Amino acid sequence: MWVTFKNRMQEAIKYEIIDINGDVRGGKVNGIQDVGGSGYYCVDNLPIPLLKSFIDLSEQPSAKEQKLVVGIDIRSGESLHLLQSVLSELRQDGKKYSILFLDAEDEVLVKRYKETRRNHPLSGTERIQAGIIKERAAIGFLKEEADYIIDTSHLLTRELKEELQKIFVQEEDFRSLFVTVMSFGFKYGIPADADLVFDVRFLPNPYYIAELRPKTGNDIEIQKFVMGYEESHIFLDKLVDMIEFLIPNYIKEGKNQLVIAIGCTGGKHRSVTLANKLHERLLDEDAIGVKIEHRDIGKDALRGK
Repeated sequence: MWVTFKNRMQEAIKYEIIDINGDVRGGKVNGIQDVGGSGYYCVDNLPIPLLKSFIDLSEQPSAKEQKLVVGIDIRSGESLHLLQSVLSELRQDGKKYSILFLDAEDEVLVKRYKETRRNHPLSGTERIQAGIIKERAAIGFLKEEADYIIDTSHLLTRELKEELQKIFVQEEDFRSLFVTVMSFGFKYGIPADADLVFDVRFLPNPYYIAELRPKTGNDIEIQKFVMGYEESHIFLDKLVDMIEFLIPNYIKEGKNQLVIAIGCTGGKHRSVTLANKLHERLLDEDAIGVKIEHRDIGKDALRGK
């Protein structure tokens, strides 16, 4: 976990405390580097008992006006239980703060640990999964108190940086639900992480037109073909209507990651076109962040089809 203190000497002292779950694999290092590159002074892995003293020092008249980032993670061990009381003391002292919680799905965290060939700090002789369960129990109170929650499971490093800059550099309104619109081919399997799956194989298939076969839904010729049917527009309108109904309800329920998967046979023509169209329509939604992903768009070409 890491903590950011935004110190403004020209006005009332304001602190923003940011927690990142998942240690390095949850995005902690990248997060600190990204914010640090935006004018924050960063100190990583500060012992929790020193946290309040560090803040007090930053308030001294001799202290240079500086935006500060303090990093504290699960490696704090037994002293981690002190964090809740330290945060309570900050509130009692009139120190305003907000909490950003960077989360990730368990299987993604396990994969990240394996890629770095490091074990979870709390797993000991047990499996990585056991350490993750212990960590979630230890810092669960932070997620409950969080003002911002970002699920990094499907975010590239660049995309995480953009989200952090929106909040702490550009000071834009935070969008707590991040939507991934994904096209895929049924013959390559339904995406395991999809929340909503839609089948557009009922639409005419441009694959059977020789001059259109090598093109994709990113090409205007395919888009004109697919959207040249009334059924495509009706489907898109009904899909957008349902998604617009679901978004505020998902946010109210606390969901922070939504994967919408649209599939056709090979994931190259119809699904790509409709996914692009849905992505365009969702860009107008102020309450969410949205990105597009075409999982199987190049697989047919690799197989010579």
